[in-house]
Amino acid sequence: MAGRTGGTGRTARALLCAVAALLATALAGCGDTGALHSAGATPTAIGPTRLWPQLPPAATPAIDYGEADTETVKGVTAPGDDIHALDPVTVVRAQVAAHPDEYTGPHAAYAETARLLADCGKPGARGGRCPVLRAYYRDLTGDGKADMVLGIRFPAHQLAVRVYTFLGHRLVQVMGAADSVVSVELAGRDVIIRSPSTLPGYEFRTVWSWDPHQNAMLATRDEILRVGPPTPTGSPAPARSPSARRASPAVPPARSPSAGQPSPAVPPARSPALAPAASAP
Repeated sequence: MAGRTGGTGRTARALLCAVAALLATALAGCGDTGALHSAGATPTAIGPTRLWPQLPPAATPAIDYGEADTETVKGVTAPGDDIHALDPVTVVRAQVAAHPDEYTGPHAAYAETARLLADCGKPGARGGRCPVLRAYYRDLTGDGKADMVLGIRFPAHQLAVRVYTFLGHRLVQVMGAADSVVSVELAGRDVIIRSPSTLPGYEFRTVWSWDPHQNAMLATRDEILRVGPPTPTGSPAPARSPSARRASPAVPPARSPSAGQPSPAVPPARSPALAPAASAP
């Protein structure tokens, strides 16, 4: 009996030693896993290099695409500035009436759009002959109130995309762009317009975002993306003319604010004497 007990004790002690050895090995392994190891040689950081530093600063602004174009829509109001209460066709008709040279004059480039407005409101006109597409609503300015996004069919298969909001109890168009369009999307508080490119397999993508300093939607990102199969090498990059992304004709060319002068709370209405941006070559 005593011999069996002694054998059992020796066996237990052996098992305890084996367990302790395994624990020590495991702990040592954990320590090795968490230790710092060299990542090898780190490439030297290369900062930006300014080219032609002897060139004088620019004296005039770059080509103006009309990103900050705005217009107060006169004669259109809504109770409590509720933009959902507005009829989109009424808004467009008010802007057409304010710019007869562009829509109804003898040399109006958008006479067809103005003519088709007469069909809006008739049975089956919306989505058919009526050029005003369905309105979408989202808070794009960040003031907690919904803004209105409109699409208007223009001649030559172009689409005008406009954003409206109430500023100082006045309805203001804070974005106006006209282009050949692949698609229009709302992502968060951005309006994203995809347009075709002259280079096969590529398209333009312009992101419009609210800028509280200009009280307008600005084209904060304009890029070309590959969306199709690769094309043969040696194809030239697409040259995008200023008219490829241009302001909607109901708003004037943007004016650069004077240095040190704050932007007005409500952008001024367009002067009829200003030529439409869309008429530029």
